[in-house]
Amino acid sequence: MDYASAATIRDTCVKWAQARGMKMTLVVLDARAMPVTLAHMDGVSMAGGEIAQWKANAAAKFGRATADFAATPPPPGVPNVAAMQGGVPIYTTAGVLLGGVGVSGGKPTDDAACAAAGIEAAGLTPARPVQPAQ
Repeated sequence: MDYASAATIRDTCVKWAQARGMKMTLVVLDARAMPVTLAHMDGVSMAGGEIAQWKANAAAKFGRATADFAATPPPPGVPNVAAMQGGVPIYTTAGVLLGGVGVSGGKPTDDAACAAAGIEAAGLTPARPVQPAQ
């Protein structure tokens, strides 16, 4: 995950939230679950930063959206993982996992939509592309 792509994800998500009158916290992590960039909009809750981090952590480590954890939870005892919408993995169009983004502050569906908008603006994808059978 390079900084330019992470910054595009961050800035697009902030603009997406502002256009809808929302205040969000978001964090972009690389594939090692290390922070690349974050945004903490004015007026968001203090807990939002941790929740966004947990969502991004789960998406980066497991390579799937946190919304999927409702049906298949993460293994017990995995620390700092949020199993609610708003954590979205970041893939290249070739299917390489680059990391994850976590968004907190809106409705769960809005958190996930904000993350996806940022990922797509960076020319990346929020899901592992299906490779054609050979």
